[in-house]
Amino acid sequence: MINIKIPEADISIKQRKQVIEGDEAIIPEIYGFIDFHLIPRDKGGIILFYNEKDEVIFVGKARKLRQRVKKHFEDNVSPIKEHRNEVKKIEAIFVEDAMERDIYETYIINTLHAKYNIDKVFYK
Repeated sequence: MINIKIPEADISIKQRKQVIEGDEAIIPEIYGFIDFHLIPRDKGGIILFYNEKDEVIFVGKARKLRQRVKKHFEDNVSPIKEHRNEVKKIEAIFVEDAMERDIYETYIINTLHAKYNIDKVFYK
């Protein structure tokens, strides 16, 4: 039997408003998020999108996390394009190995019953 444990999130960002102090530059928000810069450009891993009830609504994977997270809010082909306003928190788990990312993504989708994932779903 294989025992898989969901890793702790390395980065967690929530919707928030910017509090400008002094001559600080204004950060343009994307669906209420201003902290995309906290997600590294060069890390691969798993992305979890949560709603206001802290339920996982979508799980994805990427070779470059920040770029992929932002694409989910900009693309017309993103699986969450109709549900972007539901996203209140984003977590990223760093996983560099492509095969491990695929395993974790599938496991998390089915363990936490990600609402808007339609591929890799075995629990329905």
